[in-house]
Amino acid sequence: MFKKSSWEHLRIPFSYYLMPVFWFGLSFTTHASIYNIIAVGVILHLFLYPSSNGYNSYYDKDEKSIGGLKNPKKVTIGLYYLSLTFFGLSLIGALFINMAFFLMVLLYGLVSMAYSHPSVRLKKYPYLSWLTAGIFQGAYTFLMCLIGFEASGLDLLLKTDLLFPALFTTLLLLGSYPLTQVYQHEEDLKRGDITLSLKLGKIGTFYFASIWFIVAGMAFLWYFMSIDHGWAIPWFIGATLPLVVYFLYWFSLVQKDQNLYTNHTMAMGMNKVSSTCLNFFFIYYFFAQ
Repeated sequence: MFKKSSWEHLRIPFSYYLMPVFWFGLSFTTHASIYNIIAVGVILHLFLYPSSNGYNSYYDKDEKSIGGLKNPKKVTIGLYYLSLTFFGLSLIGALFINMAFFLMVLLYGLVSMAYSHPSVRLKKYPYLSWLTAGIFQGAYTFLMCLIGFEASGLDLLLKTDLLFPALFTTLLLLGSYPLTQVYQHEEDLKRGDITLSLKLGKIGTFYFASIWFIVAGMAFLWYFMSIDHGWAIPWFIGATLPLVVYFLYWFSLVQKDQNLYTNHTMAMGMNKVSSTCLNFFFIYYFFAQ
């Protein structure tokens, strides 16, 4: 029913890059069932995120490399319906957990649609899209996972002890988000999307990202100390060291030749290293507590 190209545009493997927030959220559960943990993981990573990827791809109609696809094929109307089907499946799955989780999944999906739909197209507003992506892929997803894990109500959002860890996930996204745009300047200009990376310039994007990475790193270190989890600090530093090394190496190459090294391969390498490092640390942090 759906073409192979439509399935490719869902970019399901790309969900791996968004998984650190899931694992970090799991560290704050108190009575989650195995069923809920697995269900939330499947709903988000196999249905909700791919539906967003596919929907955005349909309206972006990229001709050059995008996140998760080096050579994207031409999109068809089938991709539009496939993305909506996956969104519907994520909502049905969310209903089996509880209404609060369902509402959060629904809002995430609608905001994601607004990101690229021509009637709203948040993507063309550099700072608004940056904040939207950082908040919804970070703090919002962190809290959404917790509600799903514990099948709790929206009152969980009022717990002040969750405010800082939720905020810190957003800080990480605020640094990494512009780097996902740094190789797409030509495509974005063609569509009239003035992204944050375009406004900052290629070199400026790296300086901007480095500031937020430093802020996020310092915030995590402070947080671990404040809750007497100083034992996690060496593990956090060790786990993120490859990320720092890769970022500095990539930045050094870009300073030599901006056009040559701000490419899809280097950006996806950054995503792979950062997500692997953070997944490793947050999984360790979950089991070590």
